[in-house]
Amino acid sequence: MKDRPLVDKDGKGIQFAGEVAVDFCRIVDGQPNVYLLQTTIPLERESQLLPQPGQFYMIRSAKSSVQFNRPISVYSAQEIRKEKNRQVCIQFLILQKGEGTRELCHLLPGEKMNLLGPVGNAFSSVADLKDKENKICIVGGGIGVAPVAFFASSLKPESYDFYASFKSGSYGLENIRARNLVVTTDDGSVGIKGMLPAALNAQTVKEKGYTCIYACGPTPMLSYVQGLAKECGIKAYLSVEHRMLCGVGACLGCTIKTRAGVLRVCKDGPVFDSDILLFQSPLPRSVPLAQNDQPDLGVTICGVHFKNPVFAASGTFGYGESYRGFADVAEWGALCSKGTTLESRDGNAGERIIEIASGNINSIGLQNPGLDEVIKNELPDMMSLEPVTILNLAGSDIASYAEGARLLDATDVPMIELNISCPNVKTGGHAWGMNPDAAFECVSAVRAATKKPLMVKLSPNAPDLRAVALACIKAGADALSLVNTFSATAIDIETGRPFFNNIRAGMCGPAIKPLALRMVYDVVEEINKLPEEDRVPVVGIGGITTWQDAVEFIMAGAVAVEVGTGVFTNPHVARDITEGLSAFMKRKGYKTVYDFCGLAQR
Repeated sequence: MKDRPLVDKDGKGIQFAGEVAVDFCRIVDGQPNVYLLQTTIPLERESQLLPQPGQFYMIRSAKSSVQFNRPISVYSAQEIRKEKNRQVCIQFLILQKGEGTRELCHLLPGEKMNLLGPVGNAFSSVADLKDKENKICIVGGGIGVAPVAFFASSLKPESYDFYASFKSGSYGLENIRARNLVVTTDDGSVGIKGMLPAALNAQTVKEKGYTCIYACGPTPMLSYVQGLAKECGIKAYLSVEHRMLCGVGACLGCTIKTRAGVLRVCKDGPVFDSDILLFQSPLPRSVPLAQNDQPDLGVTICGVHFKNPVFAASGTFGYGESYRGFADVAEWGALCSKGTTLESRDGNAGERIIEIASGNINSIGLQNPGLDEVIKNELPDMMSLEPVTILNLAGSDIASYAEGARLLDATDVPMIELNISCPNVKTGGHAWGMNPDAAFECVSAVRAATKKPLMVKLSPNAPDLRAVALACIKAGADALSLVNTFSATAIDIETGRPFFNNIRAGMCGPAIKPLALRMVYDVVEEINKLPEEDRVPVVGIGGITTWQDAVEFIMAGAVAVEVGTGVFTNPHVARDITEGLSAFMKRKGYKTVYDFCGLAQR
């Protein structure tokens, strides 16, 4: 394909990009996460390409919450001609993994999806098929069976042997007409028990007289096939997977290092001569916990014990009452109160919230009834709940911060979260957390007013967040939580005016997660340079909605996480995250959160 022109004689594209309807999408029998999806693509011109074995399409549901298409290999393709109309009926085997594939796997007949392709090279475009009549060995592993099954169907029946390896059961073999079909399964449910080496090894290759291997599957399997081919002195062509954005070679995001230089999987592949591929050494396999062993999710911060590391973030759970009728509040490790100031506040005037891609911008303005009212009427009920109570204290000047801390010191609240992202009225509205000197002054004053554990919440808008973090520690912070919202704005295009009265507001939600994660990593990295006795724990905040998000923050060095806007769409988010964490820890053999806390820093 790489040698063909990208347009026909009239300058029109020879590939397809557009919306198509789903013919059907159904689950594959015995495979809870594998689906067969079929669509029919109109071919407007004779010059338009039909998909070849090994090629793929970039696909996304037309109504999708994800930004980019997913690369899905062609499982089968058949050209259909009806009078002057020309179409191609294509089937895809899809493994449901993330949100993009989940959406595809649950499309109904007639629903639309965006499709671009065919893209990539084909087995026939890179391989020497002089042996296509005999001595060919084809290998598919898991969902990687799809492209090699399509390749096998293009060959003469019984001119090849086919090996398929699965974790459990089998699928995608309906069109295989092999001389010998051999199936292996990890659990022994079908065929030979074990992985590919249980059926295909150097002795097998030599006995069968194979002269070439064609394979697609997980990287460890491809690495094994590469070594096998080299040991036996035969050729191998491997179809590899990679994350992609464009799928057409433009973004350079799916490159891999090879002996032939840096190549693009989408354009130079996905099928490669195995001689040029460089596979990294596999990581050691994790040893799961014993069946009866349960991981301990408990963490301790500043002497305060939490049953799990998932906290409700300030401003998203009120004073513990907001979601009590919808979900079990006891699922949280801690509840951080609404930001509370010494005096009551009405909050900001005008519009307060606007949704953006994967998040929101909000301008609430710390609306709250004031600290006296909270201590009298909110705090007792909040502390009667099972999760640990953390009171979020805000203010605009040193006196209000210090007085608020003094009042809280006389209560039984276990911990104070000090919000230094509030405007400093003496500096014209800049947040206390924007520079190290202001942060030091504020934290020092609060530290002098209370003996309670003090966790300082940092702003991501500080020019030097590391320096601010160190200043807070020097001033007496017992822990740090980060990050607060990012400064952002929105424009009303109908009026041509800023959407918010204050122009700037706080952006939060899943969109900020990678930025917040980087900042947590940076601050932990800086803290780790201190003498061990001066180090303080970190709680990560920012766009956390899944257990995978939580694991990332913990591996970056956070001992716990706060979940904010995630609870707005999923009241059970604390349960989902803790259950996911527990299953992950059991699978990986982690007995406590501390076993993988800061793992990415080591």
